[in-house]
Formats: sequence, structure tokens, C-alpha cells
Amino acid sequence: MDDKLLRQSIIDALDFDPRLDAANIGVGVENGIATLTGHVGSYAEKIAAETVVRRIKGVRAIAVEIEVRYPSDRKTADDQIAQRAVAVIAWDAMVPEGVVEVKVEKGWVTLTGSVTWQFQREAAETAVRKLSGVIGVINHVMVKPHVQATDVKSKIMAALKRDAEFEADAIRVNVDGGKVVLEGKIKAWHERSVAERAAWSAPGVSSVEDNLHVA
Repeated sequence: MDDKLLRQSIIDALDFDPRLDAANIGVGVENGIATLTGHVGSYAEKIAAETVVRRIKGVRAIAVEIEVRYPSDRKTADDQIAQRAVAVIAWDAMVPEGVVEVKVEKGWVTLTGSVTWQFQREAAETAVRKLSGVIGVINHVMVKPHVQATDVKSKIMAALKRDAEFEADAIRVNVDGGKVVLEGKIKAWHERSVAERAAWSAPGVSSVEDNLHVA
């Protein structure tokens, strides 16, 4: 797709999404690579903007340079953010109790600890994204499976073939112990996250390296 048309598609999609105010978001496109600049009123809006762009056909990669700017009367102290983050993670049924630690500095939330599945790691981050006062989230939670990885490649390939979005034959899966490396071609940028999710769903996977590229 022509960069000019792609840029307009991105602008239209951002304007259409009710989760965010796109008035202060700038969009640049060069060779299919989208760059988002400007500022939004919350971290949740920043994530929403990135999610919207990932799903647009023709986007080959994304650079997100959006700042989160809270109005001075809505700024939240770090200790309050930390208390709320600990509470919201504790209430999340997807995250095992007591495995994730929270540190907050100038609105940045850092998560540490270890879980047995990637979806638990993602759930902890998702839980704190929408908290008022959060500028960004650094997720250092590690995935340490309790089971050993067995027959991982065939399970991942089967999952990819079940997904209607993929031409599974265009994706190569290499496995070394608990590490999975994805290579090959995909049609759209958002398919990367779908492929990664399929890889993480195999028991025993401790890390996923995504080397897929948009054809």
C-alpha cells in the first residue's frame, strides 16, 4: 500500500477508536513503517493506539514515541500507584498469589518475579496498565515452566494451522529446549502476536524469539 494512503488509514482508525483521544497523536509512514508521536492522557490510551495500528493492513513495523501526559491535578503519587497495582494484581484470577513484585518510580511500574505461563505474565501487566498515574510498565517477570518441554514444535504448528489467519506453511518453528524461534513470512503485523501466543501456549516454553517479517 502507498505510504500516503496507509498514513490516512491509520489516522482514520485512531480517530474512530472510542478508547482514545487521537487529537494530539502524530502519524508518519515510510516504507510501511508507522511512527506515532505526540501525547495522550493515559498509558491505557498509548497501548490502545499501538493496538489499533498493529491491526492495519500494510503496516510492516511500528515505532511508538507517544508520551503520557497527565494533567497536574490528576497526577498520582508513586506509593498510591504501587498500592493500587499490588491490589489489582492480587484480585486478578489469572495471576498466582504472591509471585509478582511491584516497584514504582516517577509513574513507571516495574514488575518482577516468576510465573509458570506467559499468559500469567501478560495478565499482571494488563492489570496495571489502566491505573491512573501510570506512565509506563516494565515487565521483568520471568516464565519458569514447571513441566519439561516435549513435542513443542508439532503442538505449535498444529495451533497455527487451526488459526484461520495463517498460512502455517510459511512459518518455521525451531525449538531448543524451552526456547522457541519463529521465522518466516506473515501477511500483517498483528499476526506476530497471534503466532507468539500460539508458541507460548505449548507446555514447557520459557522464551519465544520472534523473527517473523511482513511480506
